[in-house]
Parts: sequence; C-alpha cells; structure tokens
Amino acid sequence: MPILNYKAREIVCKIVYFGPSLGGKTTSIKAIHEATPEGRASALQTIQTEGDSTLFFDYFSLDLGQVSGMRVRFQVYGVPGQPFYRQTRKMVLMGVDGIVFVADSARHRLEDNVASMTDLKELLAEHGYNYADIPMIMQYNKRDLENPMPIESLEFHVNERKVPSFESVATKGEGVREPFKAVCMAVIQKMNANQMNRSGLGAAKPVATGAHGDSGRA
Repeated sequence: MPILNYKAREIVCKIVYFGPSLGGKTTSIKAIHEATPEGRASALQTIQTEGDSTLFFDYFSLDLGQVSGMRVRFQVYGVPGQPFYRQTRKMVLMGVDGIVFVADSARHRLEDNVASMTDLKELLAEHGYNYADIPMIMQYNKRDLENPMPIESLEFHVNERKVPSFESVATKGEGVREPFKAVCMAVIQKMNANQMNRSGLGAAKPVATGAHGDSGRA
C-alpha cells in the first residue's frame, strides 16, 4: 500500500525486482539508476550478500505523474535470488506496490525461473497479498544469448497472469527502462482506480507520465 505523506504532499510507492539468482536484477537496477537525470535519484545503497549479487535499496524521485496533486516517489528494491535468502526476500516484499519479475533467458535456468515465481507467490500469500491483484511486469533478460529460451516458452511457464512483458539485455542497458516505466504506470493507475472507487466516481483515468522513451510488449 502506498505511503501518503500529506505534510510533504508526497506518495511513496515500493517497487521490488524479483527473480532467480544472477538473472539480471542487480544489473537492471544499476542501469536504471545510471540513466536517471542527476538530482532525481538518491545514491545507490548496497548490502553485500555472499555468493550472489547484491541487495539494493534505492529511492528514485522521477516525475511519473501526480495523484490528487501529490508528488509520487518510488523506492526501488532488488532481492537476492538464492534460496538461502528467502527471509530477506520476504522482508523486502513487505509493503510492495509493484513487482518486476526478471527471468533468465538461458535454457538451463527455466526451472530456476519457475521456482522463483513459485517462491514469489508463496511469499505474497504469507503477507496476505493477492498475487493476482498486485501490479507486475515481466522482464525476459539475457536475450543476447546464442540460443535463448523462446519467449513463448517463458510466457507459458512464468507468465500465467499474462501481464505485459519485455525483452532486455541488462548488461548493455537495453530494455530495462521500459519494464520499470510500465510497472510505475501500473502502480499509479491502480492508486487512481482505488481512489476513484472509494469516492464512488467510477473508473479512474490513466495518469500521464513524465518518463521518456517508448515501451511495448516483447
């Protein structure tokens, strides 16, 4: 649930990058942070985890639209994918508003992708969240591999909700901004819808964003 700070006229939303170990979550977050204009994001904070990538917790202050005249701030987290860090993943998912699931396109990682998605569902259920209701975007990373898993197979095995999906090569910074923008928009639109439903005014209108670049389904 977004945090509303009426004094600062600010809404804080939490985005979590989830997926198997070494699938590209860390690299994607780095690329997004580096592409953010100076002064629009906090310094990148890092906690080292043994034998895996790193756990990031960052604050991105992007002009992605307003809700009821309030500025929207996004906190971006990446979780370690190894089974050992399940409690860390559970902790970081607390209060999540949107999820980018980063799947590894290597053929031998299919079972890891499926296991990670199962873990996500279980952790959300343990928090009492509705998996089918949380804004989520799929990011199919490492599409530059010589023989990557076909998109159709990834869609079948890990995208049962049929949420928007994007291809990426995070090491080159390709295709990482689109999933981020898409999940931010989905979170904002859900906030609008919830607000409109509470006020009895019917469906919400999408909020225009200040992000640049095009996005599309993989």
